[in-house]
Amino acid sequence: MTRVKICGITETPHALAATQAGADFIGMVFAPSKRQVCIEKAREIALAVKGLKARPQIVGVFVNMPPSEVNHIAEYCGLDWVQLSGDEPWDYLMDIEKQVIKAIRVRSQQDSEDIIAEISGGRRLLGESFICLLDCHVEGSYGGTGQTFDWRLARQVSQRFPVIIAGGLSPQNVAEAIQITKPWGVDVSSGVETKGAKDASKIERFIQTVRAEDG
Repeated sequence: MTRVKICGITETPHALAATQAGADFIGMVFAPSKRQVCIEKAREIALAVKGLKARPQIVGVFVNMPPSEVNHIAEYCGLDWVQLSGDEPWDYLMDIEKQVIKAIRVRSQQDSEDIIAEISGGRRLLGESFICLLDCHVEGSYGGTGQTFDWRLARQVSQRFPVIIAGGLSPQNVAEAIQITKPWGVDVSSGVETKGAKDASKIERFIQTVRAEDG
């Protein structure tokens, strides 16, 4: 089954809509971003979701923040996972107390062997204690750009490691992305928004499309 992560959640109703639609993960952004949440709001959202019988895993997205601060926020807000979307080196992950998703930004001239080598380096140090998320590299940005990368690269990587595909996904193209990449999971943010806000109907369509593709 392809896991679905709905990222950039900023309001409790959107988190509950994603939960009702069957999301496996919801993500909240703690890094500077138009979707950034304060820790009090994140805690409020997490508590609302954790009060449900069946709930998604809660992910916090961080960029180049000291590990001690990441751990403090993760504990205070009740996060299940920490997503590192900055320039954090592999040994940084050793100081994180929650399960980790490590973002790798794919450049246009990169090939799959480069990405495989990078993940292999992390595996040698850390074992299988993390999942990688592949996103499009955009100069000056750490994600949330809504731009895709060459999914054929991800297909070769996903044959070696479990990976989450991010960047420019939507209800219209996620089936094709899954067909090409065969990923462990898919991640969407702007692709399920209308006028910059999460749209419950788009979230539902996105997840239904993924489930249909899984058969």
